[in-house]
Amino acid sequence: MPLTIIGSDVSTCTRRVKVVLFEKGVDFVIKNVDWAAQEHKSEAYLEKQPFGQIPVLDDEGFILFESRAIGRYVAAKYPDQGTKLLPDPNDLKAVALFEQAACVEFADFEPHAGGVAYEKVFNPYKGLPSDEKKFQKSVEDLNNKFDGYERMLTKHKYLAGDEITLVDLWHLPYGEIVEKFAPQVFESHPKVNAWWQALKSRPSWIKANEKGTVV
Repeated sequence: MPLTIIGSDVSTCTRRVKVVLFEKGVDFVIKNVDWAAQEHKSEAYLEKQPFGQIPVLDDEGFILFESRAIGRYVAAKYPDQGTKLLPDPNDLKAVALFEQAACVEFADFEPHAGGVAYEKVFNPYKGLPSDEKKFQKSVEDLNNKFDGYERMLTKHKYLAGDEITLVDLWHLPYGEIVEKFAPQVFESHPKVNAWWQALKSRPSWIKANEKGTVV
């Protein structure tokens, strides 16, 4: 049975899950949420996702939410299929480096890249004004954080070592928005830019931006 992803085929967090599924070669279908009808705020949906957010994974009745948690679950369930994406659980140092990189993505990238996304994409989509000062502050903060990324990527090819992991892929949805509205933060960091250009060129990400099988 294919996995079911309940969400929106084009949303940032749904695509964060889709890129992992394509890297792992896992069959899945998308069950689109009807935003106009506020389906994500219905009692039936809130039973699955108590915060009314997307996406949600349904694996034959096993329900899981949060895109990063879903990615970890998929990578762990199919360890020998497709790209590995998680370190060997018996390699303590590799696991530690992975968790370190995961913390970096969540604490040093997500808040600032998310700020760019909210001011330039999400707020306009909701009919809300964009705050240019907040946008510029997010760009400045992310640019400063990328100084640290540059140092990390001088030592190895990816954030957790020389093999790609989930952490690298997690940057793709918001990174795409940052590149559109503030490309200079990538261009001014050569190692970061090389890492980014390779990431966004992966076939899994190209496929994640296409419409999938919708049920």
